[in-house]
Amino acid sequence: MRTLGDMSEVYAARRARLHDQCTAAGSAAALVSRPANVRYLCGAVPPGAVLLLGPVQDVLVATEVPSAPPLSAGPPRSDEPRLLVVPGADGDPAVAAADLAAADGAESLAVEEHDLTVARHRALGAAAPRVRLADLGRAVEQLRLIKDDEEISCMRIAGELADQALGELLESILVGRTERHLALELERRLVDHGADGPAFPTVVAAGPNAGRPAHLPTDRRVEEGDFLTISLGADYRGYRCQVGRTFVIGPSPADWQVELYDAVFAAQRAGREALLPGRAYRDVDRVTRQVLTAAGFGDGLEPCTGHGVGLEIDEDPRLTPSAMGKLDACVPVTVEPGVHLPGRGGVRIDDTLVVRPEADGGPELLTITTKELLAL
Repeated sequence: MRTLGDMSEVYAARRARLHDQCTAAGSAAALVSRPANVRYLCGAVPPGAVLLLGPVQDVLVATEVPSAPPLSAGPPRSDEPRLLVVPGADGDPAVAAADLAAADGAESLAVEEHDLTVARHRALGAAAPRVRLADLGRAVEQLRLIKDDEEISCMRIAGELADQALGELLESILVGRTERHLALELERRLVDHGADGPAFPTVVAAGPNAGRPAHLPTDRRVEEGDFLTISLGADYRGYRCQVGRTFVIGPSPADWQVELYDAVFAAQRAGREALLPGRAYRDVDRVTRQVLTAAGFGDGLEPCTGHGVGLEIDEDPRLTPSAMGKLDACVPVTVEPGVHLPGRGGVRIDDTLVVRPEADGGPELLTITTKELLAL
C-alpha cells in the first residue's frame, strides 16, 4: 500500500488532469460535488464536502474539520487544496465554493449538473450571479474508469473479504433461517473480517424470490428444495467488490434446477471470457444473452449484464445492448446474468473482474467462491 505522501501525489496528479480538461473546455474553475468524485480527487473527506478547482487555488469546502489529514502527513504541499470549514447550519459548502470562485475572479464555473438538484443549482447561480455556470458532465467519472494498481489492490482485498464471509456462512445450518437473518449475519461477518461495511444492501433470496436482482431480504424462511441466491459486497478503504452465487437447499437439485443453473453458468462464463481490451461493451452483453436465449430462457432478461465498480458499486461502463464504447485494460466490471422464473425461483451468478489483455492472462477474477452448483 502507498504511504500518505505517495497518495497525496496521486491525488494531485488526478486534480491536474481535471484542471487541464476544464481549461481546454473553457472553464478556469470547477466544482466537484459528487461524494465519490471528491474522494477520488482528495481521499477520505468529511461527508458533504465539495472540491473547488479554482483559478487561484484548489479548496476543499466542508462543514467539519476532517478527523484525519485527508491528503498527506507533514507540511502542506503547494498543490494541496486549502481547507475551508463552513458551519453546516449556516449554508451549503457548494454555495460557499461558488461564492469563493467568484471572489477569485472566475468567469465561468463547471459544475456536476448530474449530481445537483435544481434548487442547489439555482442557489449556486444566486451566490455567484456574475459567474457563468457550465456543465462539467461526467469528466471525473471518466477519469475514474481505469483503475491504478492501488485501487485494484483495495478491490482485490474487498473481494477476498466478501468471499470469506460467504464461505463461512455456507458452513452453517441454513434451513429454517430467514432471508433477513442471513443477510445481517453476512454483513456482520464482513465487518468482523476487516471491511468498512457492506458495499450495498446484501441480497438473500430464497425459493420463489431466488434470482431476483436487488431483492430486499424478507422474513421468508429457507426451506428444503429452495434455490438460494446470495449477493454481497465489501467496502474496503472506499473501494467496492461484489460476488453473487446461487445454491440448492437439500440433498440434491431437481432436474429443472440443474438445467437452469447450467444455462446461467454458461452465459456467465461467456461474458467473463469476453472481457478483453477493445471488446465493445454491447458485445459482452450480447454473448451472455445469446447463451440464455439458445437455452430457452431469453424471455424477460434484465437490461444490464454487468457494470463498472470501484468507489461506487455501480459505475461506468454499462454492459447493455445499447452501450457505446469499448473496454480498456484495468477496468473492473461485474458479469452477473440471472434468470428468474415467477413462482419458482431462479439463478444469478455474479463476479467482479478486472479487464486484462490475453498476454497478461486475460480477465483477472477478484471473487473466487466456487461456481459449482452446491447442494447445502
